[in-house]
Amino acid sequence: MTAPTTPYSSYLGDKDPLDSIKSSIDHIQTLTGDWPANRFERSYAPGKWTARQVLTHLAQTELMLGHRARMAVITPKYVAQNFDQDAWIALDAGLPGRAASDAFIAIARMNLAFFEGLSPAARATGLTHPEYGTLTVDWILHQLAGHQIHHIGQLQRVA
Repeated sequence: MTAPTTPYSSYLGDKDPLDSIKSSIDHIQTLTGDWPANRFERSYAPGKWTARQVLTHLAQTELMLGHRARMAVITPKYVAQNFDQDAWIALDAGLPGRAASDAFIAIARMNLAFFEGLSPAARATGLTHPEYGTLTVDWILHQLAGHQIHHIGQLQRVA
């Protein structure tokens, strides 16, 4: 199966997305595991999200993309909806950093198990997205893997 091209393909490169996700989950768990509460409130650059916000965004992205993939597998001709990441981040502004990290780790592990259990035919299942057009569940998997790597770099700068 040829790897799909996503906005985060450059981060994933030729790595297997399932292996990459396993590694990313473990990396974030180890990286943030002993952080004091105030570390989560640091930003990786002036005017950018704090580590807490990055982790919240990662958890929210796992929710949304995991939902899309599951819906595509069980819903013929599924059409995904856009989501505004800034509007979403505001919804969970009160989530503490440790809870954001724990949420990401738990949801990402659940998504990983879901993706690992898919057949090649299920991964090839199509869906439509208003911004990206016709996609597959495999595209979502590759998008998630690259997206995680992208944000790990930001969290490493906070560390």
